[in-house]
Amino acid sequence: MKAEIITPDRKIFEGEIKSIRVPGKKGSFQVLKDHAPIISTLENGTVFIVDPDGNERRYEINGGVIEVKMNKIILLAESVR
Repeated sequence: MKAEIITPDRKIFEGEIKSIRVPGKKGSFQVLKDHAPIISTLENGTVFIVDPDGNERRYEINGGVIEVKMNKIILLAESVR
């Protein structure tokens, strides 16, 4: 899967991932390969990305929106701390 984390100012992350876990408005959820298409609003919280080698990255976001479609993930965050 390909993922991008973008703020109004800059691109924070772009690359291949194995999974992503995000703080959704109604609770945290994870996206894996071949996930159904979805658009969801996000709360303040931590985004966890696992790369194909199993390494984890964490990003603290202040709200945003995520779109998942055909194994491409775009996360638009208001800001990243």
